[in-house]
Amino acid sequence: MKYNTGYTLTEIALVLTILALLFGVVTPVYTSYVNGVKTDNVMDELQEIANVIDQYFLDNGVYPNSLADIFSPVPLDPWGNPYQYLKIKDTPESGLGMMRKDKNLVPINSDYDLYSMGADGKSASPLTAKISQDDIVRGRNGSFYGTATEY
Repeated sequence: MKYNTGYTLTEIALVLTILALLFGVVTPVYTSYVNGVKTDNVMDELQEIANVIDQYFLDNGVYPNSLADIFSPVPLDPWGNPYQYLKIKDTPESGLGMMRKDKNLVPINSDYDLYSMGADGKSASPLTAKISQDDIVRGRNGSFYGTATEY
């Protein structure tokens, strides 16, 4: 007597459908989790970099002109992009065009800007710009660390 031990087309289609649904649900959840961890790491690293910048200010009486003045090489964020820094205090008005600004186009810092351009590696001065919404920023002269959309 011969037994048929194969699977029917319906069974195979059902298994593939279940797997596709699982991957469709698990992948965005996992990606969101990984991006959240990277964002948390960036906020910690921004605070550490800010501490070094603030110590430089205490030692020298001025903020560094660039991160290269205090780091070699300049630290990279988890997406492989260098952290961004702009000295604001004691900089001529003509050099402040790239200051980070809130929704009312008011600068978010008065001493220096420090931020990561986020996963897309792109940024613009206003935090409300589409390419800036994934940026992780230091704001309010160090009393805020978070994403541009939370500012």
